[in-house]
Amino acid sequence: MGYFTYPCPGCGTSGSIHDPSCGFGDRTRSTIEQAYIDLIATLGDDPRGEADLKTVIGGWSSVHAAALTRLRREGRIRETDASDLEVAPAAVQAERLIEPTVEPIRTVHRHGSVPGCHDNAVFALIAWYEMVGLSWAETRERMLQWLDESGTWARGGFDEHTPEELIDGKRHVYEQGYGWREKAEAAKRVIERTLDL
Repeated sequence: MGYFTYPCPGCGTSGSIHDPSCGFGDRTRSTIEQAYIDLIATLGDDPRGEADLKTVIGGWSSVHAAALTRLRREGRIRETDASDLEVAPAAVQAERLIEPTVEPIRTVHRHGSVPGCHDNAVFALIAWYEMVGLSWAETRERMLQWLDESGTWARGGFDEHTPEELIDGKRHVYEQGYGWREKAEAAKRVIERTLDL
């Protein structure tokens, strides 16, 4: 697993340009990163209840609240049997994040791509795997598996001759750390229309 990019808890960008509808577009990268650091550092010491978490952190803000919601949704922070919050072990986080549970990337992952949106779908899924911290080797392996198991490669419509050629040609998406949301939204529209979802 790779590094965590401190995505905006509103729109998911790991850069400084937010989605136009994002409620955190006026927040600096350092403010967003600090909220995540506060949460992970505090919960990394000991599990604690949410009320205690807010007290210990001090200066609790809407960014902290949204970051906590995102970390819980992604399975990076979980509840203990005693209803306290804790940082999930790395192995648990990795397995949960590999299969996207948020839209629109969930549709792309679950149903595969169709001709007319292959570039957007492949781009989005590679960007997703980079965002959740998979290495390039892990991303490549997952992408090849997805092309096969989702039926994407069998649907055709690719200029490349092999799945490996396709994925290797998209390595720049992984290395540049592009966001996934816009491409996933475009791909989802075509997938739903084509597969009558």
